[in-house]
Amino acid sequence: MTDTPTKQEIQSKNDNVPGAMPVEQKKNNRNDRKRNRRGDSKNLERDSDWQERVVQIRRVSKTVKGGKKMSFRAIVVVGNEKGQVGVGVGKAGDVIGAVRKGVSDGKKNLVRVPLTPNNSIPTLSKGRNGAANVLIRPAAPGTGVIAGGSIRTVLELAGIKNVLAKRLGSKTPLNKQICLKGERHLT
Repeated sequence: MTDTPTKQEIQSKNDNVPGAMPVEQKKNNRNDRKRNRRGDSKNLERDSDWQERVVQIRRVSKTVKGGKKMSFRAIVVVGNEKGQVGVGVGKAGDVIGAVRKGVSDGKKNLVRVPLTPNNSIPTLSKGRNGAANVLIRPAAPGTGVIAGGSIRTVLELAGIKNVLAKRLGSKTPLNKQICLKGERHLT
């Protein structure tokens, strides 16, 4: 028989040596180092509580020299239900790429929304963008979110639980960014 040590013997020797780490722990530390290379452990924590909702996916076309080029446009709302919300629009050749771009655009355009203790907004707010208007009014506890279409999505992801909202004029989901403009006036 040969005198080669088994894995158990090697591991027991490593356990006795101060400063030596088991093989499994070394692998985990290596992955942790890669993930935290830039010291972004806080970013991992922040990204975990964000929610994304796709409001609309449309196939759009652009007329070019050789005909029509088809692509997809995704409108995405990103929020953490703690007073931060953003709206993003992404275009790509496939749906998944458009949604991914929309999410990154939404995280770049975040708005902080002040919340009252009963999860409403502090004052009446009006948002205006082109032909579209939004009226956002605080409500009593237990009312819920009374809003239509894409405005409801924005308000829910902002963490507002009791609110009345009405969109006036243009009803296109792209103009729901006016809801964010109305929320900006609250701060």
